[in-house]
Amino acid sequence: MIRCLAIDDEPLALKQLENYISKVDFLQLVSACQSAMDAIDILGKEKVDVLFCDINMPDLDGMSFIKSLTNPPLVVFTTAYSEYAVEGFKVNALDYLLKPFSFSDFLRAAMKVRNQFELENKPDSPESCQDDSIYFKTDYKIVRVEIDRILYIEGMSEYLKIHLDNVREPVIVLLSMKKIEDRLPSGKFMRIHKSFIINLHKISQLTKGQVIMEGGATIPTGELYRNRLMEHVNARFLTR
Repeated sequence: MIRCLAIDDEPLALKQLENYISKVDFLQLVSACQSAMDAIDILGKEKVDVLFCDINMPDLDGMSFIKSLTNPPLVVFTTAYSEYAVEGFKVNALDYLLKPFSFSDFLRAAMKVRNQFELENKPDSPESCQDDSIYFKTDYKIVRVEIDRILYIEGMSEYLKIHLDNVREPVIVLLSMKKIEDRLPSGKFMRIHKSFIINLHKISQLTKGQVIMEGGATIPTGELYRNRLMEHVNARFLTR
């Protein structure tokens, strides 16, 4: 079952959400909240897989609420204002339901939720462990990136720059360093600075406080990460 949290400050709209969720056999309603502040309290206590969240709410609007979450669940926005659609996709919202929406509209969004949930929670298999690429959403399209072509990843606030072999412009995605660090194979990639993850197989040289990558990019090493990097290097250091 996919555990849901419904959030809307309008009682009738919230009741409709509850009704729609109850009709979908793979959704389970954890709670229905009339404010984002109530939702924050629920998220601190319960496991939630998806938020069906209104945008226009007093005190803390839905968009700001989602941006405030470190690791937000899947998000489907519900609102009466179509101008929020682009902003919604900037926070990686899975779908956007424009009020008033029908049950068929809701079901379409619910199917998207199920597909994404199953994709993210697919158990590891020998094939998936050998996966050699990652898909990213960027500029309203999905791009495939071969893991071995990644030189390094640069964190910039809420965004990442993924620098690739023989490609001048990096791939820019809205994603956290922690999320991509968890996805990359630890034997090939290492975080050497709060803002940088490098491909260990693409190191060209090491100097004091810096790593020089193939292609010439110079990456700083942070104090908190330096010992781990040197342990990796020393394990492969060849002396006479």
